[in-house]
Amino acid sequence: MPGGPGKLGKPKKVRSFWKELPILVIIALALALLIKTFLVQAFSIPSDSMQNTLQRGDRVLVDKLTPWFGSKPQRGEVVVFHDPGGWLGETQTSNSGPVAEGIQKALSFIGLMPSAEEKDLIKRVIAVGGDTVSCKRGGKVVVNGKPLDEPYIFPGNTPCDEKPFGPIKVPEGRIWVMGDHRQDSLDSRYHQNLNNGTVSVDDVVGRAFVVAWPIDRWSTLPVPSTFDQPGLGAAAAVAPSAVRLAGALPIVLWRRRRLIAKVRAEAEARPDRLTADC
Repeated sequence: MPGGPGKLGKPKKVRSFWKELPILVIIALALALLIKTFLVQAFSIPSDSMQNTLQRGDRVLVDKLTPWFGSKPQRGEVVVFHDPGGWLGETQTSNSGPVAEGIQKALSFIGLMPSAEEKDLIKRVIAVGGDTVSCKRGGKVVVNGKPLDEPYIFPGNTPCDEKPFGPIKVPEGRIWVMGDHRQDSLDSRYHQNLNNGTVSVDDVVGRAFVVAWPIDRWSTLPVPSTFDQPGLGAAAAVAPSAVRLAGALPIVLWRRRRLIAKVRAEAEARPDRLTADC
């Protein structure tokens, strides 16, 4: 009987590896593009402005996922952001040749290499919307009245002696950023002619969370403990005034009631005087 036991079916033809290879490459590129667009992107450090936290030539990975869920830059984070306008000046053109530039752009597009355009910057967030930030010559950076202890500053640098500033009130939806190598960083201090030096949160690509390359430089980029000190938040800085007002309010009302009662008592005791005065 046709199809009965003992009759073998026609063997299934195995697809050639070379025919499957283009499909695998397309899938891999699609996944890389998806990761670069929504999850993580690599960036190259082009300058010394973040030493010693980051060295020229380091590759960092930037978290692009959490902003999709409403996460905003926080004080102390190292963030990558688009040039707000003129911060980078004239960008030097590359002389690597058309083929190398084409490969660079292609790999950058899918996130396998950093961008060749160099239109992004990387700095540390010092203050966020609602904060007041300042720094006097010979002093520390102060946020909402709290001085920062900044061990990440490049050895031999001062917090702001070469460029004191403030106090500056950071508008909502913007951040104040500074490089860790203070004497070699054209950061918010040097661009106060544009939005007081602040950067829009919308220009932030994401937070750099790890140094991925070179291997011997691998490390995470946590938020320094100075940004966790009590009372640093703008809301906390306003709280003492609110507490004082709340405490004073009952006393004011009590005094007001006593004054009204006194006036009424005098009016009842001396009606003629009150009529004459009126």
